[in-house]
Amino acid sequence: MATFIAHACLRAAPWKNGGGSTTEIAISPPGAGFDDFDWRISLAMITADGPFSSFPGIDRSLMLVDGDSMRLTLDGARKVVLSAAQPTLWFPGEAAVSAQVKGVTTDFNVMTRRDRCRHQLEKITAPGRLLRRSGATLLFVAGDGPVLARGGEQQFALARYDALLLEADDAPEWRLEALHGFVTIPAVLCVDLFI
Repeated sequence: MATFIAHACLRAAPWKNGGGSTTEIAISPPGAGFDDFDWRISLAMITADGPFSSFPGIDRSLMLVDGDSMRLTLDGARKVVLSAAQPTLWFPGEAAVSAQVKGVTTDFNVMTRRDRCRHQLEKITAPGRLLRRSGATLLFVAGDGPVLARGGEQQFALARYDALLLEADDAPEWRLEALHGFVTIPAVLCVDLFI
């Protein structure tokens, strides 16, 4: 059975350095901490320049979902600018990463433990179709406008920043529809988790 995760019910945890906060969306296994998760998906609000935490053995994907831009420096040499035109970056969790933000940014984060699982992150627009490729899939509404997700006998209405966690026994095909009355085309992020 799919699990609906309402953004309004999640709580942000402030960072120790005061430069932002993180809202955990889903983690496996449930109740895991930073040292023993297989995968973790979260939303981070960055309000000030500063370094990222180090996560050795973790593969990370980061996608800018709100805000103007963010400049990242990886291992003191590689420079990347995340913006609406180029919003996504993959990098190893052990890399030394520092960020410079222009205003406040909100970022969608996926972390998978390299020796246990891997992930694939893609963007779908509604209306659209999702053909699942993995035992666990998370849908996340990144853009404005509500989305109706239908799969098998299940259907869910998701608002911005809501998520839907699909397990192995859920339908293999899902339809994503923009609800009537909204002009914007909602962006839905799809994370396939291969364990």
